Amino acid sequence: MSSLLHESQLVHEAAVVWLEDPEGLDYVRQALDKTGRRTGKPRYARDGRMVGYTELGKDAESNPDSGLYQRRTFFLLPHDRPNDPEGIYKAGAPGEAVDPRTIQPRRVGEKTPRSQGEAEAGTVR
Repeated sequence: MSSLLHESQLVHEAAVVWLEDPEGLDYVRQALDKTGRRTGKPRYARDGRMVGYTELGKDAESNPDSGLYQRRTFFLLPHDRPNDPEGIYKAGAPGEAVDPRTIQPRRVGEKTPRSQGEAEAGTVR
């Protein structure tokens, strides 16, 4: 599933659950994953760590063929800037990276100067 999302894919989201405080993170990756439940922590099968996920409302229906729901997960890989500040994403960010401060239910997160590793006006990196 593509990590570059559209709000039409998120219409059944009811809440964002953070496993870590997002305030200290410049960016998180977001992806739409398939899971067997509307709520609760979904399984995580990537390198790195899950830092948050969404829960779906009661009106969300599973895929009739697979019985699975599509939910967003927010995660970081070992080489991401929050884990490796001097690594490949010292400047710039992966395509699916968004500023966690912009994430809300039913809204795709946004790229900001902070998430892209650009010095914001009046700050020193």
